[in-house]
Amino acid sequence: MRRDIQKILDSTHDAMIAVDSEGIITIFNHSAEILTGQKYDDVIGRKVEAVIENTRLPIILKTGKSELNQQQPLNKITIITNRMPVLGDNGEIVGAIAVFRDVSELKELAERITNLSEVRETLEATINATQDAISVVDENGIGTLINPAYTRMTGYTEKDVIGKDCTFDLAEGDSVHKEVLKSGKPVKGKRLKVGLMKKEVIAEAAPIIVKGELKGSVAIIHDLTEINDIYERLDQAKQIIRNLEAKYTFDDIIGSSEIMINAIEKAKIAAETPATVIIRGESGTGKELFAHAIHNASNRRYAQFVRVNCAAISENLLESELFGYEEGAFTGASKGGKVGLFEKANGGTIFLDEVAELSLNTQAKLLRVLQEKEILRVGSNKPQSIDVRVISATNVDLENAIAEKRFRQDLYYRLNVVPIEIPPLRRHKADIPSLVKHLINKYNQEYGRNVSDISAAATERILANDWLGNVRELENFIGRAMINIKMHEHLMTLKHLPSIHVDQALMDVQKHQIVSISDNYRLEDNIRHFEKEFILKALDAYHGNREETAAALGVSLRTLYYKMKQLNINEK
Repeated sequence: MRRDIQKILDSTHDAMIAVDSEGIITIFNHSAEILTGQKYDDVIGRKVEAVIENTRLPIILKTGKSELNQQQPLNKITIITNRMPVLGDNGEIVGAIAVFRDVSELKELAERITNLSEVRETLEATINATQDAISVVDENGIGTLINPAYTRMTGYTEKDVIGKDCTFDLAEGDSVHKEVLKSGKPVKGKRLKVGLMKKEVIAEAAPIIVKGELKGSVAIIHDLTEINDIYERLDQAKQIIRNLEAKYTFDDIIGSSEIMINAIEKAKIAAETPATVIIRGESGTGKELFAHAIHNASNRRYAQFVRVNCAAISENLLESELFGYEEGAFTGASKGGKVGLFEKANGGTIFLDEVAELSLNTQAKLLRVLQEKEILRVGSNKPQSIDVRVISATNVDLENAIAEKRFRQDLYYRLNVVPIEIPPLRRHKADIPSLVKHLINKYNQEYGRNVSDISAAATERILANDWLGNVRELENFIGRAMINIKMHEHLMTLKHLPSIHVDQALMDVQKHQIVSISDNYRLEDNIRHFEKEFILKALDAYHGNREETAAALGVSLRTLYYKMKQLNINEK
């Protein structure tokens, strides 16, 4: 779709430059290349100020106000430009666009007309080739020439217009031709309604001067509905891009140990089928990375990839987010209803991260989706068929959750068609040196460092740790080490490494401080006591950081908070 939009933009005669909310160039069509002398590949993704020195698009981003039909010098020419903000669904400014053309085009056209009747064929050939609607009148305001684009826009043919007064095509507003013939000066940015369908347009006109005499007027009409359609398509394209970006492939997965190669090969086989996949493993092992890679290796790679963190959305909102809702389904429902994430993923892949955190009610609805290949919006009784590949992930022992009645057994069988187990980092420590080098290269770019290697002693220290938080913890650790390295240093050594104290602290809990059994031999009480002591020790080791503690314990953040509340652990 993005390529189609670029083709549409490249086919228009007007030059177009669009930027996102940060002022980064996102659109630069062929006409813009011609007028600016710069190439698409050289400017896309750059700040607009670095490409067009006197650009006012950053000002449009700040003010949100359009600037229509403004003259502006550009290199050795003068352009007429319209600058407008691009607004999001909620009215926020998400970008800006400039549409411009060389003003000399109109001037050259006027200067070459010495006698309208004598040069009609040349003029017709010129204006018939453009996609812009053009009309020409003589000094009396009588229509003498229109092009096919004008007929397409207004519905009027040459028979209707030629020889008629220039106000003939107007539905609302004053004629720009009349104004030009009266003042002898160009007219810009007039909003009118023209033609049989009363289309809303912006019109601009210029006088035709021959040897100092006013011989007529030429007008160009821009269809606002086409511009609005381009905005709508751009907005749709941006929305699709936000949803379908599966950023990683199998090439991004670091691991040459036998256990990792087995996991990768199983995932590659799964990618070649439409089967439902469940990715299991502790927090921080890279389950989402595998989900991205499976999607990008599948035949759905060019369709949407929608990620849903089932633990991050509150239970009362999750159902409407997943399946959407109809207008008036509940108090506060948006006008026109809302498309759910499953509908957005139609034709592509939906990734349900932390799927074990779904409530039993939502699990039942998910089961229907998997069984019937259809969804039911909240407040609707009309099912909608969908074609979605489901990849789920969890760090929870699902078999135990089924035994505890927290997870539906029938849903388990539907999700567990192709199970892929991602091993914890402590089970494939041979991959740690490669992971460390990969992370060093990553943070060299992010932090502006120039580290090329790591000392043997530092590597040994890293290998000695069990990394209960897995790759995520290792990534955090290397990131903190890179901050400790000075700009001129090229080797990561022991002095740069943060203190590795977490694993040892947790091992102390496991080996020495599990339970202090006194006179109470009740199993339930002692298990509660052990859990509380274990969680408190982990919180202390991570300086109270809940997210890092949950990752180290191998549970979701929601589960950790539930346990803390259940065990009366102070959340200060």
